[in-house]
Amino acid sequence: MGTSPGGGAAGAGASSVSFFLPLIIIFFIFYILILLPQKKEKRKTEEMRANLKKGDKVVTAGGIHGIVAGVKETTVTVKVDDNVKMEFSRSAISQVVKPG
Repeated sequence: MGTSPGGGAAGAGASSVSFFLPLIIIFFIFYILILLPQKKEKRKTEEMRANLKKGDKVVTAGGIHGIVAGVKETTVTVKVDDNVKMEFSRSAISQVVKPG
């Protein structure tokens, strides 16, 4: 008797917003805390691999330490001992060791 048609729809819209707002906030926090640092680290690693040059001291993903003896488009030759050179994919180089 005293209700207008469509009056209940406004209440339903407000409750759906209050339901999704915490999910949106959680996703935003997840993005800030997890995804952004991962992207930054990935970009840093790709830049390091792209800038490899002869004479750099490197460590492979398998833990092999050596000195870059040659660089090709997709591979890196690493000198691990006297007269011992191994060829690795660029993606196998995990870090460049800074002198000191």
